[in-house]
Amino acid sequence: MGATTIKPDFRDLYTPKLLTVLKEDYGLTSLKADAVAGLTVAIVALPLSMAIAIASGVTPDRGLYTSIVGGFIVSAFGGSRFQIGGPAGAFIVLVSATVAQHGVDGLLLATFLSGLMLVAVGLLRLGIFIKYIPYPVTVGFTAGIAVIIFSSQIKDLLGLSLDKEPGPLLLKFRAIGSALPTVSPAAALVALVTIGVIVGVRRYRPHWPSFIIAVAIAATGAMLLGLPVETIGTRFGGIPQTLPTPHLPEISYARVIAVLPNAFSFAMLGCIESLLSAVVADSMTGRRHRSNCELVAQGLANIASPLFGGICVTGNIARTATNVRSGARGPIAGILHSVFLLLFMLVAAPLASYIPLAALAGVLAIVAWNMAEKHEFAILIRASWGDAIVLLVTFMLVIFRDLTEGILVGFALSALLFLHRMAQAVEVKNARPLVEEDKADSVNGNGRKPYDAGMATDPDVAVVRVSGAFFFGAAAAVGVALDRIGDQPKAYILDLSAVSILDSTGAATIEGFVRKAANRGAAVYIAGAMPAVRRTLLIHGMRPPRVRFRRNM
Repeated sequence: MGATTIKPDFRDLYTPKLLTVLKEDYGLTSLKADAVAGLTVAIVALPLSMAIAIASGVTPDRGLYTSIVGGFIVSAFGGSRFQIGGPAGAFIVLVSATVAQHGVDGLLLATFLSGLMLVAVGLLRLGIFIKYIPYPVTVGFTAGIAVIIFSSQIKDLLGLSLDKEPGPLLLKFRAIGSALPTVSPAAALVALVTIGVIVGVRRYRPHWPSFIIAVAIAATGAMLLGLPVETIGTRFGGIPQTLPTPHLPEISYARVIAVLPNAFSFAMLGCIESLLSAVVADSMTGRRHRSNCELVAQGLANIASPLFGGICVTGNIARTATNVRSGARGPIAGILHSVFLLLFMLVAAPLASYIPLAALAGVLAIVAWNMAEKHEFAILIRASWGDAIVLLVTFMLVIFRDLTEGILVGFALSALLFLHRMAQAVEVKNARPLVEEDKADSVNGNGRKPYDAGMATDPDVAVVRVSGAFFFGAAAAVGVALDRIGDQPKAYILDLSAVSILDSTGAATIEGFVRKAANRGAAVYIAGAMPAVRRTLLIHGMRPPRVRFRRNM
Protein backbone atom coordinates (compact mmCIF):
# COMPACT_ATOMS: atom_id res chain seq x y z
CA MET A 1 0.00 0.00 0.00
CA GLY A 2 1.39 3.41 -0.94
CA ALA A 3 2.03 6.14 1.56
CA THR A 4 -0.76 8.66 2.16
CA THR A 5 0.11 12.35 2.18
CA ILE A 6 -2.01 14.47 4.50
CA LYS A 7 -2.21 18.08 3.42
CA PRO A 8 -3.27 20.72 5.94
CA ASP A 9 -6.46 22.53 5.05
CA PHE A 10 -7.04 26.27 5.15
CA ARG A 11 -8.04 26.23 8.82
CA ASP A 12 -4.86 24.45 9.84
CA LEU A 13 -2.74 27.03 8.02
CA TYR A 14 -4.52 30.24 8.98
CA THR A 15 -6.26 29.70 12.32
CA PRO A 16 -4.80 32.30 14.72
CA LYS A 17 -2.99 30.84 17.69
CA LEU A 18 -5.28 32.90 19.93
CA LEU A 19 -8.22 30.65 19.02
CA THR A 20 -6.09 27.54 19.48
CA VAL A 21 -5.02 28.66 22.97
CA LEU A 22 -8.54 29.61 24.05
CA LYS A 23 -9.72 26.10 23.16
CA GLU A 24 -7.11 24.57 25.47
CA ASP A 25 -8.97 25.19 28.75
CA TYR A 26 -7.55 28.67 29.09
CA GLY A 27 -8.35 29.76 32.64
CA LEU A 28 -7.70 32.35 35.33
CA THR A 29 -4.22 31.00 36.12
CA SER A 30 -3.16 31.41 32.49
CA LEU A 31 -4.71 34.88 32.37
CA LYS A 32 -2.71 35.98 35.42
CA ALA A 33 0.51 34.67 33.88
CA ASP A 34 -0.23 36.47 30.62
CA ALA A 35 -1.04 39.69 32.46
CA VAL A 36 2.31 39.65 34.27
CA ALA A 37 4.16 38.88 31.03
CA GLY A 38 2.23 41.55 29.13
CA LEU A 39 3.01 44.19 31.77
CA THR A 40 6.70 43.24 31.75
CA VAL A 41 6.95 43.48 27.96
CA ALA A 42 5.04 46.78 27.96
CA ILE A 43 7.55 48.27 30.40
CA VAL A 44 10.37 47.16 28.10
CA ALA A 45 8.58 48.37 24.96
CA LEU A 46 7.67 51.83 26.28
CA PRO A 47 11.10 53.51 26.04
CA LEU A 48 12.21 51.28 23.16
CA SER A 49 9.24 52.18 20.93
CA MET A 50 9.91 55.90 21.38
CA ALA A 51 13.66 55.49 20.88
CA ILE A 52 13.23 53.53 17.64
CA ALA A 53 10.75 56.09 16.31
CA ILE A 54 13.09 59.00 17.02
CA ALA A 55 16.02 57.17 15.42
CA SER A 56 13.80 56.48 12.39
CA GLY A 57 13.26 60.22 11.82
CA VAL A 58 9.69 60.45 13.16
CA THR A 59 8.13 61.64 16.42
CA PRO A 60 8.17 59.33 19.47
CA ASP A 61 4.38 59.01 19.61
CA ARG A 62 4.42 57.14 16.29
CA GLY A 63 6.49 54.40 17.88
CA LEU A 64 3.87 54.02 20.60
CA TYR A 65 1.03 53.93 18.06
CA THR A 66 2.91 51.17 16.25
CA SER A 67 3.26 49.02 19.36
CA ILE A 68 -0.32 49.61 20.47
CA VAL A 69 -2.14 49.05 17.18
CA GLY A 70 0.29 46.79 15.36
CA GLY A 71 1.22 44.77 18.44
CA PHE A 72 -2.46 44.11 19.22
CA ILE A 73 -3.18 42.80 15.71
CA VAL A 74 -0.04 40.64 15.55
CA SER A 75 -1.00 38.89 18.79
CA ALA A 76 -4.72 38.62 17.99
CA PHE A 77 -4.37 37.20 14.48
CA GLY A 78 -0.83 35.78 14.36
CA GLY A 79 0.41 32.24 13.98
CA SER A 80 2.75 32.36 16.99
CA ARG A 81 1.72 32.01 20.61
CA PHE A 82 4.38 34.39 21.90
CA GLN A 83 5.17 36.88 19.14
CA ILE A 84 5.32 40.54 20.19
CA GLY A 85 4.87 43.03 17.38
CA GLY A 86 5.97 46.65 17.19
CA PRO A 87 8.67 48.88 15.74
CA ALA A 88 12.04 47.17 15.37
CA GLY A 89 15.60 48.40 15.26
CA ALA A 90 16.18 46.57 11.98
CA PHE A 91 13.79 48.99 10.25
CA ILE A 92 15.49 52.17 11.42
CA VAL A 93 17.68 52.40 8.33
CA LEU A 94 14.86 51.81 5.85
CA VAL A 95 12.33 54.01 7.65
CA SER A 96 14.68 56.96 8.05
CA ALA A 97 15.70 56.73 4.39
CA THR A 98 12.04 56.64 3.33
CA VAL A 99 11.19 59.67 5.48
CA ALA A 100 14.14 61.58 4.01
CA GLN A 101 13.09 60.66 0.48
CA HIS A 102 9.28 60.81 0.59
CA GLY A 103 8.35 62.44 3.89
CA VAL A 104 6.17 61.00 6.65
CA ASP A 105 3.15 60.69 4.34
CA GLY A 106 5.25 58.64 1.92
CA LEU A 107 6.38 56.46 4.81
CA LEU A 108 2.78 55.79 5.86
CA LEU A 109 1.81 54.86 2.31
CA ALA A 110 4.84 52.58 1.90
CA THR A 111 3.99 50.85 5.18
CA PHE A 112 0.36 50.40 4.07
CA LEU A 113 1.46 48.88 0.75
CA SER A 114 3.96 46.60 2.48
CA GLY A 115 1.07 45.30 4.59
CA LEU A 116 -0.84 44.36 1.44
CA MET A 117 2.28 42.59 0.13
CA LEU A 118 2.71 40.64 3.37
CA VAL A 119 -0.92 39.50 3.31
CA ALA A 120 -0.44 38.33 -0.29
CA VAL A 121 2.76 36.48 0.61
CA GLY A 122 0.98 34.72 3.46
CA LEU A 123 -2.10 33.79 1.41
CA LEU A 124 0.09 32.47 -1.40
CA ARG A 125 1.86 30.30 1.21
CA LEU A 126 5.28 31.70 0.39
CA GLY A 127 6.36 31.99 4.01
CA ILE A 128 8.19 28.67 3.79
CA PHE A 129 10.74 30.19 1.40
CA ILE A 130 12.02 32.65 4.01
CA LYS A 131 13.85 29.77 5.69
CA TYR A 132 16.14 29.61 2.66
CA ILE A 133 17.85 32.88 3.63
CA PRO A 134 21.40 31.68 4.45
CA TYR A 135 22.74 32.12 7.96
CA PRO A 136 25.79 34.23 6.91
CA VAL A 137 23.40 36.64 5.19
CA THR A 138 21.21 37.08 8.28
CA VAL A 139 24.25 37.58 10.53
CA GLY A 140 25.81 40.01 8.03
CA PHE A 141 22.77 42.24 7.60
CA THR A 142 21.96 42.17 11.34
CA ALA A 143 25.52 43.23 12.20
CA GLY A 144 25.40 45.91 9.51
CA ILE A 145 22.14 47.28 10.89
CA ALA A 146 23.68 47.35 14.37
CA VAL A 147 26.58 49.50 13.11
CA ILE A 148 24.19 51.91 11.39
CA ILE A 149 21.93 52.17 14.45
CA PHE A 150 24.86 52.96 16.71
CA SER A 151 26.30 55.50 14.29
CA SER A 152 22.92 57.24 14.11
CA GLN A 153 22.90 57.68 17.91
CA ILE A 154 26.34 59.27 18.29
CA LYS A 155 24.87 62.75 17.80
CA ASP A 156 22.42 62.39 20.73
CA LEU A 157 24.84 60.34 22.84
CA LEU A 158 27.27 63.26 22.84
CA GLY A 159 24.73 66.08 22.45
CA LEU A 160 26.42 67.32 19.28
CA SER A 161 25.14 70.34 17.36
CA LEU A 162 24.51 69.22 13.80
CA ASP A 163 22.23 71.14 11.47
CA LYS A 164 21.72 68.15 9.20
CA GLU A 165 23.15 64.70 9.77
CA PRO A 166 24.16 62.95 6.50
CA GLY A 167 22.77 59.50 5.75
CA PRO A 168 25.80 57.71 4.21
CA LEU A 169 28.08 56.32 6.89
CA LEU A 170 31.36 57.88 5.78
CA LEU A 171 29.78 61.31 5.38
CA LYS A 172 28.10 60.88 8.76
CA PHE A 173 31.42 60.15 10.48
CA ARG A 174 32.99 63.13 8.75
CA ALA A 175 30.20 65.43 9.95
CA ILE A 176 30.39 64.00 13.49
CA GLY A 177 34.14 64.55 13.53
CA SER A 178 33.66 68.16 12.53
CA ALA A 179 31.02 68.65 15.26
CA LEU A 180 33.05 67.10 18.10
CA PRO A 181 33.98 70.55 19.54
CA THR A 182 30.24 71.05 20.29
CA VAL A 183 29.99 67.98 22.53
CA SER A 184 27.71 68.43 25.55
CA PRO A 185 29.22 67.04 28.78
CA ALA A 186 25.74 66.88 30.33
CA ALA A 187 24.33 64.77 27.46
CA ALA A 188 27.37 62.49 27.48
CA LEU A 189 26.98 62.03 31.25
CA VAL A 190 23.27 61.16 30.91
CA ALA A 191 24.04 58.65 28.15
CA LEU A 192 26.87 57.11 30.17
CA VAL A 193 24.68 56.76 33.27
CA THR A 194 21.88 55.21 31.20
CA ILE A 195 24.19 52.62 29.68
CA GLY A 196 25.81 51.92 33.05
CA VAL A 197 22.46 51.37 34.77
CA ILE A 198 21.25 49.02 32.00
CA VAL A 199 24.45 46.97 32.18
CA GLY A 200 24.38 46.90 35.98
CA VAL A 201 20.71 45.91 36.26
CA ARG A 202 21.12 43.15 33.68
CA ARG A 203 24.09 41.76 35.56
CA TYR A 204 22.82 41.89 39.14
CA ARG A 205 19.02 41.91 38.66
CA PRO A 206 18.47 40.31 35.24
CA HIS A 207 14.70 39.96 35.72
CA TRP A 208 14.18 43.67 36.34
CA PRO A 209 13.15 45.98 33.43
CA SER A 210 16.54 47.60 32.83
CA PHE A 211 15.45 49.99 30.06
CA ILE A 212 12.66 51.69 31.97
CA ILE A 213 14.73 51.86 35.18
CA ALA A 214 17.66 53.46 33.35
CA VAL A 215 15.47 55.98 31.51
CA ALA A 216 13.59 56.87 34.70
CA ILE A 217 16.84 57.45 36.63
CA ALA A 218 18.29 59.53 33.78
CA ALA A 219 15.15 61.65 33.44
CA THR A 220 14.83 62.20 37.20
CA GLY A 221 18.50 63.05 37.61
CA ALA A 222 18.54 65.45 34.67
CA MET A 223 15.43 67.23 35.96
CA LEU A 224 16.59 67.51 39.59
CA LEU A 225 20.08 68.67 38.64
CA GLY A 226 18.80 71.02 35.97
CA LEU A 227 21.12 69.56 33.35
CA PRO A 228 21.04 71.41 30.00
CA VAL A 229 20.08 68.39 27.86
CA GLU A 230 17.59 68.06 25.04
CA THR A 231 14.44 66.11 25.94
CA ILE A 232 11.39 64.76 24.17
CA GLY A 233 9.54 67.87 25.32
CA THR A 234 12.08 70.36 24.01
CA ARG A 235 12.41 68.69 20.61
CA PHE A 236 8.93 67.28 19.99
CA GLY A 237 6.72 69.07 22.49
CA GLY A 238 5.78 65.85 24.29
CA ILE A 239 3.47 63.08 23.14
CA PRO A 240 -0.34 63.03 22.82
CA GLN A 241 -2.52 61.30 25.42
CA THR A 242 -4.90 59.70 22.91
CA LEU A 243 -4.76 57.64 19.75
CA PRO A 244 -5.37 59.69 16.59
CA THR A 245 -8.47 59.18 14.48
CA PRO A 246 -7.72 56.55 11.82
CA HIS A 247 -7.45 57.79 8.24
CA LEU A 248 -5.95 56.53 4.99
CA PRO A 249 -2.65 58.01 3.80
CA GLU A 250 -2.81 60.06 0.63
CA ILE A 251 -2.97 57.62 -2.27
CA SER A 252 -2.30 58.43 -5.93
CA TYR A 253 -0.80 56.47 -8.79
CA ALA A 254 2.34 58.61 -8.85
CA ARG A 255 2.91 58.29 -5.10
CA VAL A 256 2.33 54.54 -5.15
CA ILE A 257 4.91 54.09 -7.91
CA ALA A 258 7.35 56.34 -6.07
CA VAL A 259 7.21 54.44 -2.76
CA LEU A 260 6.79 50.93 -4.20
CA PRO A 261 10.52 50.01 -3.86
CA ASN A 262 10.44 51.13 -0.22
CA ALA A 263 7.29 49.11 0.40
CA PHE A 264 8.93 46.03 -1.10
CA SER A 265 11.94 46.48 1.18
CA PHE A 266 9.65 46.81 4.20
CA ALA A 267 7.77 43.65 3.22
CA MET A 268 10.89 41.59 2.60
CA LEU A 269 12.56 42.62 5.84
CA GLY A 270 9.27 42.16 7.68
CA CYS A 271 9.04 38.57 6.44
CA ILE A 272 12.55 37.79 7.60
CA GLU A 273 12.36 39.53 10.97
CA SER A 274 8.93 38.26 11.98
CA LEU A 275 9.58 34.62 11.05
CA LEU A 276 13.04 34.66 12.64
CA SER A 277 11.43 35.96 15.82
CA ALA A 278 8.76 33.24 15.68
CA VAL A 279 11.47 30.59 15.22
CA VAL A 280 13.32 31.94 18.26
CA ALA A 281 10.11 31.67 20.29
CA ASP A 282 9.63 28.10 19.05
CA SER A 283 13.15 27.14 20.08
CA MET A 284 12.56 28.57 23.57
CA THR A 285 9.21 26.89 24.13
CA GLY A 286 9.10 23.76 21.95
CA ARG A 287 6.01 25.08 20.13
CA ARG A 288 5.54 25.48 16.36
CA HIS A 289 4.27 28.61 14.70
CA ARG A 290 2.15 28.87 11.54
CA SER A 291 4.36 30.87 9.22
CA ASN A 292 1.76 31.88 6.63
CA CYS A 293 -0.78 32.83 9.28
CA GLU A 294 1.92 34.90 10.96
CA LEU A 295 2.69 36.74 7.71
CA VAL A 296 -1.00 37.52 7.14
CA ALA A 297 -1.18 38.97 10.66
CA GLN A 298 1.98 41.00 10.09
CA GLY A 299 0.40 42.30 6.90
CA LEU A 300 -2.83 43.29 8.65
CA ALA A 301 -0.78 45.03 11.34
CA ASN A 302 1.13 47.04 8.74
CA ILE A 303 -2.14 47.98 7.04
CA ALA A 304 -3.66 49.18 10.33
CA SER A 305 -0.61 50.87 11.86
CA PRO A 306 -0.28 53.74 9.33
CA LEU A 307 -4.02 54.40 9.60
CA PHE A 308 -3.27 55.56 13.16
CA GLY A 309 -0.01 57.28 12.24
CA GLY A 310 2.21 54.33 13.15
CA ILE A 311 5.26 53.05 11.29
CA CYS A 312 6.40 49.57 10.21
CA VAL A 313 5.39 46.63 12.42
CA THR A 314 7.27 43.37 12.74
CA GLY A 315 7.90 40.65 15.25
CA ASN A 316 10.63 41.72 17.66
CA ILE A 317 13.05 39.06 18.87
CA ALA A 318 14.08 40.82 22.11
CA ARG A 319 10.53 41.61 23.23
CA THR A 320 9.28 38.16 22.18
CA ALA A 321 12.06 36.51 24.19
CA THR A 322 11.17 38.73 27.18
CA ASN A 323 7.56 37.62 26.81
CA VAL A 324 8.55 33.96 26.92
CA ARG A 325 10.91 34.42 29.89
CA SER A 326 8.18 36.29 31.77
CA GLY A 327 5.95 33.20 31.73
CA ALA A 328 3.49 34.01 28.94
CA ARG A 329 0.99 31.28 28.14
CA GLY A 330 -0.36 32.57 24.84
CA PRO A 331 -1.20 35.55 22.59
CA ILE A 332 -3.26 37.27 25.28
CA ALA A 333 0.05 38.40 26.81
CA GLY A 334 0.83 40.27 23.60
CA ILE A 335 -2.66 41.77 23.49
CA LEU A 336 -2.33 42.94 27.10
CA HIS A 337 1.11 44.39 26.31
CA SER A 338 -0.62 46.71 23.83
CA VAL A 339 -3.39 47.54 26.29
CA PHE A 340 -0.86 48.43 29.01
CA LEU A 341 1.05 50.65 26.57
CA LEU A 342 -2.19 52.46 25.74
CA LEU A 343 -2.87 52.98 29.46
CA PHE A 344 0.68 54.27 29.98
CA MET A 345 0.19 56.78 27.16
CA LEU A 346 -3.19 57.92 28.49
CA VAL A 347 -1.96 58.35 32.05
CA ALA A 348 1.75 59.15 31.90
CA ALA A 349 2.19 60.96 28.58
CA PRO A 350 3.16 64.29 30.25
CA LEU A 351 6.05 62.59 32.05
CA ALA A 352 7.56 61.53 28.72
CA SER A 353 8.41 65.17 28.02
CA TYR A 354 11.17 64.98 30.64
CA ILE A 355 12.98 62.00 29.06
CA PRO A 356 16.42 63.09 27.76
CA LEU A 357 17.18 62.13 24.18
CA ALA A 358 20.65 61.09 25.34
CA ALA A 359 19.01 58.46 27.57
CA LEU A 360 17.04 57.01 24.64
CA ALA A 361 20.24 57.08 22.58
CA GLY A 362 21.90 55.04 25.34
CA VAL A 363 19.06 52.51 25.14
CA LEU A 364 19.57 52.15 21.39
CA ALA A 365 23.33 51.85 21.86
CA ILE A 366 22.69 48.78 24.02
CA VAL A 367 20.20 47.46 21.43
CA ALA A 368 22.81 47.85 18.69
CA TRP A 369 25.46 46.08 20.80
CA ASN A 370 23.11 43.14 21.39
CA MET A 371 22.09 43.00 17.72
CA ALA A 372 25.65 42.78 16.45
CA GLU A 373 25.91 38.97 16.99
CA LYS A 374 29.63 39.32 17.57
CA HIS A 375 30.22 35.69 18.51
CA GLU A 376 28.41 34.36 15.44
CA PHE A 377 30.26 36.88 13.24
CA ALA A 378 33.64 35.62 14.49
CA ILE A 379 32.66 31.97 14.01
CA LEU A 380 31.59 32.54 10.39
CA ILE A 381 34.83 34.40 9.62
CA ARG A 382 36.76 31.29 10.73
CA ALA A 383 34.33 28.68 9.37
CA SER A 384 35.21 28.75 5.65
CA TRP A 385 36.31 31.20 3.01
CA GLY A 386 32.92 30.97 1.29
CA ASP A 387 30.88 31.82 4.37
CA ALA A 388 33.33 34.59 5.27
CA ILE A 389 32.96 36.19 1.82
CA VAL A 390 29.14 36.05 1.95
CA LEU A 391 29.14 37.48 5.47
CA LEU A 392 31.53 40.34 4.72
CA VAL A 393 29.95 41.28 1.39
CA THR A 394 26.49 41.41 2.98
CA PHE A 395 27.84 43.37 5.95
CA MET A 396 29.69 45.94 3.81
CA LEU A 397 26.81 46.42 1.37
CA VAL A 398 24.33 46.98 4.21
CA ILE A 399 26.63 49.58 5.76
CA PHE A 400 27.77 51.44 2.67
CA ARG A 401 25.06 50.78 0.09
CA ASP A 402 21.58 49.49 0.89
CA LEU A 403 19.95 46.88 3.14
CA THR A 404 17.93 45.25 0.35
CA GLU A 405 20.92 45.19 -1.95
CA GLY A 406 22.99 43.56 0.78
CA ILE A 407 20.43 40.79 1.31
CA LEU A 408 19.95 40.10 -2.41
CA VAL A 409 23.67 40.06 -3.24
CA GLY A 410 24.44 37.95 -0.16
CA PHE A 411 21.73 35.47 -1.12
CA ALA A 412 23.02 35.30 -4.71
CA LEU A 413 26.59 34.69 -3.52
CA SER A 414 25.37 31.99 -1.13
CA ALA A 415 23.49 30.30 -3.97
CA LEU A 416 26.58 30.33 -6.20
CA LEU A 417 28.69 28.98 -3.35
CA PHE A 418 26.19 26.20 -2.75
CA LEU A 419 26.17 25.27 -6.44
CA HIS A 420 29.97 25.20 -6.44
CA ARG A 421 30.05 22.92 -3.41
CA MET A 422 27.42 20.62 -4.90
CA ALA A 423 29.30 20.44 -8.17
CA GLN A 424 32.52 19.57 -6.35
CA ALA A 425 30.73 16.72 -4.58
CA VAL A 426 29.83 14.89 -7.81
CA GLU A 427 32.17 11.98 -8.61
CA VAL A 428 32.67 9.83 -11.68
CA LYS A 429 34.63 6.62 -11.11
CA ASN A 430 35.65 3.64 -13.18
CA ALA A 431 34.00 0.99 -11.01
CA ARG A 432 35.52 -2.10 -12.63
CA PRO A 433 36.33 -4.54 -11.22
CA LEU A 434 33.32 -4.55 -8.89
CA VAL A 435 33.96 -4.77 -5.18
CA GLU A 436 32.46 -7.52 -3.05
CA GLU A 437 29.52 -5.50 -1.76
CA ASP A 438 28.39 -4.89 -5.34
CA LYS A 439 28.02 -8.60 -6.01
CA ALA A 440 24.43 -9.81 -5.86
CA ASP A 441 23.36 -13.38 -5.32
CA SER A 442 20.05 -15.19 -5.48
CA VAL A 443 19.56 -15.28 -1.72
CA ASN A 444 20.29 -11.70 -0.75
CA GLY A 445 16.60 -10.88 -0.50
CA ASN A 446 16.70 -7.69 -2.53
CA GLY A 447 15.33 -9.14 -5.73
CA ARG A 448 18.42 -8.56 -7.86
CA LYS A 449 19.53 -11.06 -10.46
CA PRO A 450 22.64 -13.18 -9.80
CA TYR A 451 25.93 -11.41 -10.27
CA ASP A 452 27.41 -11.90 -13.76
CA ALA A 453 31.17 -12.05 -13.15
CA GLY A 454 31.92 -12.42 -16.85
CA MET A 455 30.17 -9.19 -17.74
CA ALA A 456 31.91 -7.25 -14.98
CA THR A 457 35.38 -8.51 -15.80
CA ASP A 458 35.13 -8.14 -19.56
CA PRO A 459 37.94 -5.67 -20.43
CA ASP A 460 35.82 -4.32 -23.28
CA VAL A 461 33.03 -3.20 -20.92
CA ALA A 462 33.44 0.06 -18.95
CA VAL A 463 31.57 0.17 -15.65
CA VAL A 464 31.13 3.79 -14.60
CA ARG A 465 29.67 4.94 -11.29
CA VAL A 466 28.31 8.50 -10.94
CA SER A 467 27.50 9.77 -7.45
CA GLY A 468 26.07 13.01 -6.10
CA ALA A 469 23.70 15.62 -7.48
CA PHE A 470 24.08 15.53 -11.27
CA PHE A 471 22.89 19.04 -12.18
CA PHE A 472 23.92 21.88 -14.45
CA GLY A 473 26.77 22.95 -12.18
CA ALA A 474 28.47 19.57 -12.51
CA ALA A 475 27.42 18.63 -16.04
CA ALA A 476 30.53 19.88 -17.84
CA ALA A 477 32.94 18.11 -15.48
CA VAL A 478 30.93 14.88 -15.60
CA GLY A 479 30.78 15.02 -19.40
CA VAL A 480 34.56 15.32 -19.65
CA ALA A 481 35.05 12.48 -17.17
CA LEU A 482 32.68 10.20 -19.10
CA ASP A 483 34.48 10.86 -22.36
CA ARG A 484 37.82 9.89 -20.79
CA ILE A 485 36.72 6.56 -19.32
CA GLY A 486 37.52 3.45 -21.33
CA ASP A 487 39.46 2.98 -24.53
CA GLN A 488 36.76 2.53 -27.16
CA PRO A 489 34.86 -0.14 -25.15
CA LYS A 490 32.10 -2.15 -26.78
CA ALA A 491 29.68 -1.34 -23.96
CA TYR A 492 29.21 1.06 -21.05
CA ILE A 493 27.38 0.39 -17.80
CA LEU A 494 26.39 3.63 -16.08
CA ASP A 495 25.66 3.01 -12.41
CA LEU A 496 23.39 5.90 -11.34
CA SER A 497 22.24 4.37 -8.05
CA ALA A 498 24.07 7.07 -6.08
CA VAL A 499 22.70 9.96 -8.16
CA SER A 500 20.17 11.75 -5.96
CA ILE A 501 19.22 14.52 -8.38
CA LEU A 502 19.29 14.69 -12.17
CA ASP A 503 18.19 17.88 -13.91
CA SER A 504 17.68 18.52 -17.62
CA THR A 505 21.30 19.61 -18.13
CA GLY A 506 22.55 16.38 -16.57
CA ALA A 507 20.13 14.36 -18.70
CA ALA A 508 21.30 16.20 -21.82
CA THR A 509 24.90 15.37 -20.87
CA ILE A 510 24.06 11.67 -20.65
CA GLU A 511 22.14 11.91 -23.94
CA GLY A 512 25.21 13.37 -25.64
CA PHE A 513 27.39 10.61 -24.17
CA VAL A 514 24.94 7.94 -25.44
CA ARG A 515 24.95 9.49 -28.89
CA LYS A 516 28.75 9.46 -29.05
CA ALA A 517 28.83 5.86 -27.83
CA ALA A 518 26.30 4.83 -30.48
CA ASN A 519 28.40 6.44 -33.19
CA ARG A 520 31.25 4.13 -32.10
CA GLY A 521 28.91 1.13 -32.00
CA ALA A 522 29.01 0.85 -28.19
CA ALA A 523 25.94 -0.09 -26.16
CA VAL A 524 24.98 1.82 -23.00
CA TYR A 525 23.28 0.21 -20.00
CA ILE A 526 21.91 2.42 -17.22
CA ALA A 527 21.67 0.66 -13.88
CA GLY A 528 20.27 1.54 -10.48
CA ALA A 529 18.53 4.78 -11.49
CA MET A 530 15.96 5.94 -8.95
CA PRO A 531 12.41 6.53 -10.28
CA ALA A 532 12.77 10.31 -10.47
CA VAL A 533 16.14 10.03 -12.27
CA ARG A 534 14.77 7.40 -14.64
CA ARG A 535 11.74 9.57 -15.41
CA THR A 536 13.96 12.51 -16.33
CA LEU A 537 16.03 10.32 -18.65
CA LEU A 538 12.93 8.95 -20.36
CA ILE A 539 11.57 12.46 -20.90
CA HIS A 540 14.86 13.36 -22.62
CA GLY A 541 14.60 10.45 -25.06
CA MET A 542 16.70 7.89 -23.21
CA ARG A 543 14.61 4.89 -24.31
CA PRO A 544 15.44 1.48 -25.75
CA PRO A 545 17.11 0.69 -28.05
CA ARG A 546 19.31 3.74 -27.46
CA VAL A 547 19.88 2.72 -23.84
CA ARG A 548 18.82 -0.20 -21.72
CA PHE A 549 17.69 0.23 -18.14
CA ARG A 550 18.45 -2.26 -15.41
CA ARG A 551 17.25 -1.80 -11.87
CA ASN A 552 20.48 -3.10 -10.37
CA MET A 553 23.96 -4.08 -11.36
